[in-house]
Amino acid sequence: MLSKFPSKALLIASALFCQAVIPVQGAESTCVCSPEQTSKAFTAVAKKAIPAVVFIKVESNPSEGEDYGYPQDQQQNPYDYFGDDFLRRFFGTPPRGRPQKQMPQISQGSGFIVSSDGYVMTNAHVVNGADKISVILHDGREIDASIVGTDPRTDLAVLKIEGKDFPFLNFGNSDDMEIGEWVVAIGSPFQLEASLTVGVVSAKGRQNLRITDLEDFIQTDAAINPGNSGGPLLNLKSEVIGINTAIVSRSGGYMGIGFAIPSNMAKNVMTQIIDKGVVTRGFLGVSLQPVDKDIADAFNLEKPEGALVSEVVKDSPADKAGLKQGDIIIEYNKTPVKSLGGFRNDISLMEPGATLSLKVNRKGKILDINVVLGKAAEGQTPGTITHQIGLEVSNLTPELAKQLGYDANEQAIVVTKIKPGSPAATAGIRPGFLILAINHKKVTTVEDFNTAISEIGNKKRVLILARQGNITRFYSIKIE
Repeated sequence: MLSKFPSKALLIASALFCQAVIPVQGAESTCVCSPEQTSKAFTAVAKKAIPAVVFIKVESNPSEGEDYGYPQDQQQNPYDYFGDDFLRRFFGTPPRGRPQKQMPQISQGSGFIVSSDGYVMTNAHVVNGADKISVILHDGREIDASIVGTDPRTDLAVLKIEGKDFPFLNFGNSDDMEIGEWVVAIGSPFQLEASLTVGVVSAKGRQNLRITDLEDFIQTDAAINPGNSGGPLLNLKSEVIGINTAIVSRSGGYMGIGFAIPSNMAKNVMTQIIDKGVVTRGFLGVSLQPVDKDIADAFNLEKPEGALVSEVVKDSPADKAGLKQGDIIIEYNKTPVKSLGGFRNDISLMEPGATLSLKVNRKGKILDINVVLGKAAEGQTPGTITHQIGLEVSNLTPELAKQLGYDANEQAIVVTKIKPGSPAATAGIRPGFLILAINHKKVTTVEDFNTAISEIGNKKRVLILARQGNITRFYSIKIE
């Protein structure tokens, strides 16, 4: 028998919604929130958001004789870790069991409309390798979509569907979200369209997860399951404050830890893709390392703070502005340097040509240095060489490392796809191999990989150190 009184948990939850309901007359700082009012707060978000959330269906046609690297007698795809479409970016979209050659592969994800004329935001990995994309609206209409642009470094993509007067969602300010605030996730888990789950912001600024190159994730306990990837994370004003991207899971399903790309980063990328077709980023031109206690002691610092400049790229904006090896950057644009990831992300969101104001500790003296940022290379040369070699790579997350049978702290990147007949395929490299070094230069992220590849220059061969299981060996690959 149900009690006629609300539970303690429900009362606490109701109290958190006081700002969203009408306060009692005559009361300045208190309000009475019934369970019905609490429920209506979520209902209001659902009514606003669900019509603008879409189901994305992606069809990919394998190349002639495409090799996924499965043994002939293997009955289950070793790279289908989650048994679903969520995060299947790592190894394409083959179904369970040995994939059939030349059969179109179907994957799916979520997205949301951001303008009345049909621009759609989603994750880049949702549409990676797509030959045909269909967007299914909440009213049942299925519309072909085209890719306006993608940004693999943040795992974001912008699509376009033809039409007008579409329902759409607005972006909120992700910086304003606080830990403990309620959020709503909407998507199409397991192809169940327009599913809504509720949770809170568990943490902000999550980095070093090895999911994307530029990481500043919002962590939430709102249930995110396979198929939610690319869907919106909303506040109680029905504003998008994040794009659901990844989960931590041992089973492939919900375990209470999900990650969303913050809306401020997503909006910046979206605007650039729509306006310019590409994403340009500011470039400083330094290598940095964190200042820990040992470094602080060696530099006679009172406390560990800032970022230590370990190398300055010759003729870079940093070099021209006068930054030196051994400088410690303690502030940028009046913001303390709390983490290397945050510092790097903020610079990447600045436009080339913008002025970066730095406060630097140089041998105990505090200097103010202004740097005019250059334009970061978007990997055109690395992309060309990588295409010639015939492989695709991704960052190795701890969860993926475990699934591959490696230590969760393995420092490497993983081969996700090999082009049939390519130099990499001929050399014997297969999906699932870990790449440890390029031309004797250690690589732990895709960014490291691109940097190493870009340094090849006019060389005709690249030396790759790779591991499969317990076997580590060098592969000399000719660049076509």
